[in-house]
Amino acid sequence: MRARSLRGLGVLAALVAPVVLTPGGEAASRDEVLVFAAASLTDAVGEIAGVFQRETGTRVLCSFAGSNVLARQIRAGAPADLFLSANPERMDELERAGLVRASDRVDLLSNGLVVVVAARSERRLERPRDLLGVRALALGDPEAVPAGIYARRWLEGAGLWSRLRDRVVPTLDVRAALVAVDSGAAEAGVVYRTDARMARSARVAFEVPAADAPRIVYPVAVLARASPGTRALFDALASPRAREVFERHGFEVLGGR
Repeated sequence: MRARSLRGLGVLAALVAPVVLTPGGEAASRDEVLVFAAASLTDAVGEIAGVFQRETGTRVLCSFAGSNVLARQIRAGAPADLFLSANPERMDELERAGLVRASDRVDLLSNGLVVVVAARSERRLERPRDLLGVRALALGDPEAVPAGIYARRWLEGAGLWSRLRDRVVPTLDVRAALVAVDSGAAEAGVVYRTDARMARSARVAFEVPAADAPRIVYPVAVLARASPGTRALFDALASPRAREVFERHGFEVLGGR
């Protein structure tokens, strides 16, 4: 097993399942795979990776954060094997840097945007223009985080961005935007449809019609210097079993290869 260190990455890294043991009780000395994945994929990818680890004995480590943060860490030399980004632009950057080959990436998933409001909010939000009455609007950083970039593009298309930008509460990733609304720190927020399902108290005010929003695409890629076990996990993410997991968590599964 390769020696791996996550120190200095500045993101949460978690072992998604216990180290697999052989029948004799000794730790299985197999390969390990370090997965960097967008924060919105925490639950679905964590579940798939856990099953993969139990069935193959390949140790899987997952690090979840904003795709912009993860891409920057990969460019800086972080030892990731597999990258799942919430937008193609971050993957394009890695491909231009020679860290991803075009033949090793697939558009895997899509998602949608929703507007969420704090549970105690009495404000009625039913359409984009209703956001003009909101004092604080939580988004993933609209200059860097994919969810925030998608939200900004939607609001630009609706002709509202210039009037709302000074009310935006930028967050490190989409999950943090949801927490801001859940906690009441922001009156409303724009998050992925899949993340809204994880809200503790915030509720969905309305869904952004797909025709009005930019197309949301999650590519996945094996990095150029990946460990030997990475390809099997890459294939597992595109399997029928993984499709069931992704769809259960609210994602749209694309055609892939």
